[in-house]
Amino acid sequence: MFEKLDSILKRYGELRGLMADHGVISNIDRYQKLARELSSLEKVVKKYNEYKKIISEIGDSKHLLEEETDKEIIEMARKETVELETRKKQLQLELEEIILEEDPDADRGVIMEIRAGTGGAEASLFAGDLFRMYSKYAAKNNWKVEIMDAHSAEGGGFKEVIFAVKGRGVYKKLKYEKGGHRVQRVPATEASGRIHTSAVTVAVLAEAEDVDVQINPQDLRIDVFRASGAGGQGVNKIESAVRITHISSGMVVICQDERSQSKNKEKAMRVLRARLLEHNRKEHEEKIAKDRRIQVGTGDRSEKIRTYNFPDCRVTDHRIGFTIYDLPNVMEGEMDKIIDALIQAEK
Repeated sequence: MFEKLDSILKRYGELRGLMADHGVISNIDRYQKLARELSSLEKVVKKYNEYKKIISEIGDSKHLLEEETDKEIIEMARKETVELETRKKQLQLELEEIILEEDPDADRGVIMEIRAGTGGAEASLFAGDLFRMYSKYAAKNNWKVEIMDAHSAEGGGFKEVIFAVKGRGVYKKLKYEKGGHRVQRVPATEASGRIHTSAVTVAVLAEAEDVDVQINPQDLRIDVFRASGAGGQGVNKIESAVRITHISSGMVVICQDERSQSKNKEKAMRVLRARLLEHNRKEHEEKIAKDRRIQVGTGDRSEKIRTYNFPDCRVTDHRIGFTIYDLPNVMEGEMDKIIDALIQAEK
């Protein structure tokens, strides 16, 4: 917890410095963004500074007890130490509560990437089912869904679909969806009635803004080409599809969903910024993981987090051992029981 608090304190100092910079002051959008972030950190910074001050005062009192010989002063120092220790414990509990409950990214939009894994055509169909499930869940929460890029499968569903979700509480609820999703059911093409197991991977990236991730234009290679449809056939005579390569990290993003090259480039940059932000966060989280009270899975795309068993109408989240026998409604976007259980488990 304290590494995270030190990180917040450092960021608070950085923000105050940035907001005094003339270049930032002249950029209204960036200034307002930084001001909102600064405001979100003020409560925890104030309490943490008080906590650090009390730690220092406890040290002074203990030193006084070791050096002092006057009985009255010794008694006074003992009482003061007890009071300080009590306040220290209270502040520590309050800080833990703030760290757990306050997520500055709770309302941040996300970019989700669903990819068919093992299972062939059935995996692609299930990727389509998951996209439909998330779209319905978004509609129930009055969130906006925007497809960034999609590669349809010939037999239906998606080989890959990338989409953005925006709205209140988006990141807070959807961040738990990253990982491997397994489906067990009888495919429509299976004449013998045998149950097949297929897998789909889901990535959830907090959508980044220019302020969050600085990208040097010279670190980008941008290629354009003709968009293609299912099976690889060309569907556009104009070179509207865009491939952006971030040279230093090796990340590659392709967008061809729009007919406009400029719109595809804009979407590709949004995906790239989100992936870079996730990469930076992952590095940071690995350093502070030992201070987490609970880690609900690693969030790795290859990790199996949930199984959807159609014959039993069962959905099981393996990270917390949570099972619900209401699969049809879950697939219709009724996901709150699962997500609420994950939120409670993290607390």
